[in-house]
This record gives sequence, structure tokens and C-alpha cells, in this order.
Amino acid sequence: MSFNPRIIQIDNEQQAREILARLGCDPAGIKIMAGKAVFKTVMLENVPSKAANLLKQTFLAKGAEVAVARGTADLSVETTDVVVCATLKQYRLALSQLKAQPWGLPKVAEELEMVLAASENFPVRHFSWTDRQLSLSPERTIIMGILNVTPDSFSDGGRYNNLDAALKQAEKMVRDGADIIDIGAESTRPYGATKISAEEEMERLLPILEKLVSTVPVPISVDTYKAVVAEEALKLGVHIINDVWGLQGDPRMAKVVAKYQVPVVVMHNKTEAVYERDIMAEICAFLRHSLEIGMAAGIHPGHFIVDPGIGFGKTPDQNLTVMARLDELRSLGCPILLGTSRKRFIGEVLNLPVDDRIEGTGATVALGIVKGVSIVRVHDVKQITRIARMSDAMVRRRG
Repeated sequence: MSFNPRIIQIDNEQQAREILARLGCDPAGIKIMAGKAVFKTVMLENVPSKAANLLKQTFLAKGAEVAVARGTADLSVETTDVVVCATLKQYRLALSQLKAQPWGLPKVAEELEMVLAASENFPVRHFSWTDRQLSLSPERTIIMGILNVTPDSFSDGGRYNNLDAALKQAEKMVRDGADIIDIGAESTRPYGATKISAEEEMERLLPILEKLVSTVPVPISVDTYKAVVAEEALKLGVHIINDVWGLQGDPRMAKVVAKYQVPVVVMHNKTEAVYERDIMAEICAFLRHSLEIGMAAGIHPGHFIVDPGIGFGKTPDQNLTVMARLDELRSLGCPILLGTSRKRFIGEVLNLPVDDRIEGTGATVALGIVKGVSIVRVHDVKQITRIARMSDAMVRRRG
């Protein structure tokens, strides 16, 4: 006789409750067991050794496990990274105790609570403007169509840099399924892009943008890292700012976004693909700094969207690492935007030119959806919309 054993994955407490209910467990038992069925591993960085020792003792007393650096116990190291391995039930018991402890442990407990909440809850958002709306939910991935009004973008430079061509392409992308149109007038491709002045960028952008905002029914995003360009675009009624330097390129950008209270995409970026520590640790730290800059300027906490910056300051191998670990970005508690469309790392893996990378892009989009991405930024809207809808049906179904 076989008992048909299999390993199941339980990602959150709601899923645990559903599985236990299907077993026919008593409702009171479900309430007790659900938190014990969800296991989370959390990394903390630079915890003072005294605090780390007390944190470890607290979690061990609850039946959990904690790893720290050698030298933490005898305080021969000043700080240590910490890995906590525990069920949600164990976290709750330990965190309530840590809140009453010294050496900064209440702050540690607060940050652990935030990251656990972010991992449990999809970042639902509802954005509303005077003329249109956009909702981000677990059931449906948002499609952002790319409209480059540039002569030198890596994939479609020169194709849509006049008014008629740009409007026709935007209208086509909306028909094909785009929920957002993202327009950019300066190529920010990582390899060989030519920087232009704000004046030249606005000369390319604003005439097309003015018409686009009045004729296209979906929200319009502007891809710029210059505050003066962003402000002129917002004056014309643009709905979203997409900053490839995550509010860290132009010190005035955060204030501009805060003034108009629009959603903002903050992307990770670097000038060189050199990482002194774990790449996801650096990306998360960069994006957290972007959020701090934005909130200090007055941007609403619910207006941030984070982007790992695939292809920016990263080698092809590093891009693949980030793709494999995208779900770590969920710890930030923000919707995630993924921009992989036709990018070089896909071409290198598949040995294909830039105009023949739809399947490779589709694979990255499907994986992104599995790992919790909310928005995908793409050139090939019709094909990627179909991939996203099928992925949504499989990954985000309930029950």
C-alpha cells in the first residue's frame, strides 16, 4: 500500500488555511496550525553582536534556528549578519519578546515584522487620476508598453520619433493589451547610449507627449531621470514617472514627484557591474535608500514601484542571478516592475539578435510572474500579454 507522499510548498498563511480546510481540520485547529505551517528564512545585515546573541537565544527558545558569524558569541566581532529560520508562529512569539529587549532589538523586531508582512501580502494598489485609473492586484499582471521616441534606442531607435508614428504605435499597443504606455526620449541603454541635455530631451518628448496624453486612454509613464523633464511632463498630465536612477540621479526629482503625488518607478542602477557584497543585498539596499529619499521628500509610501534594473550595471551572468532571486524584492513591500524585453542577456543565452528575442523575453516574464512581479515592461505587447495572461491563470489562481 502506498500513502502517496509528496512535498508541498506553502508560501503564506492564507494558503496554509486553505490546505488545512481541505483536510477537514477543525476551524479552531486551523487557526492554531496555520502559522506553524509557513516557514520563512530571513537575512539581517550588520546586527551588533550583543543584539545578535540575544536575538539568537530568543528564537532558539521558541524552537527556531538562527545562524550568526563565528566570533559573535564571544563578541570578537562587532557586528554580524544573521539568518533566522522559523515558522510564522515562532516569529510572532519571538518578536513580541524582542520588542521589550535592549540593544536596538525593538527596531530589529519592527523590521522583521515589516518584511514578513510584505512576504505574506501581495502589494495591492489602486491609482486614480482625474482622467483614468489603474489597479495592481494578485490576479492580473500589468503590461507596460515601451514607446521610444529616440533615434538610438537599442531595439527600436528611430522608428517612432515623429508624432504620427508614435501615436500609431501607442494606439496599437493599447489594442494589443497594454495597460500603460511608457514613453522615453533619451536612450538609457546600458551599452553606448548618448547622453543628451534636458532641453533636447524635451524637444523630442513634449510635442508627442501632449498629443499622447489627450488621445491614449491608458495611463502614460515618462522614462526620465531629469527633474526638469519630469516636471514639464507632469504639467502636461503624465500619470507616472519612471526613473532609471531611482531618485538618486537628480536630487530634485523626489520633490517633483512629491509635488504632483504620482506613482514613481525607482530602478536600481550602477555605472559599473562591480559588487562588493551579495548582489541582491546591494540592490535591496539601493532601493531602500530610494524609498527613504522619496518619503523624506513627501512621496506617499503607496506610490513606489521598484525595478531591479535588469541590464543596468550588471553582467549577463549577474542578470541571470537577479532573475533567479527576484522574489527577494518582495521584502520591500512594493509592487515590482520587470524590464527584460529583448535585452542583451537574453541574446547571449540564446545567441539571437535583438529583433528575435520574443520567446526569451516571454520566459523571463513568466518567471517574473511566478516570483511576484506586478508589471512587465515590454516591446512586443501582443505576444507578452498572452504569456502574462496564461501565467496569471496558472500562478495566481486561488484554491
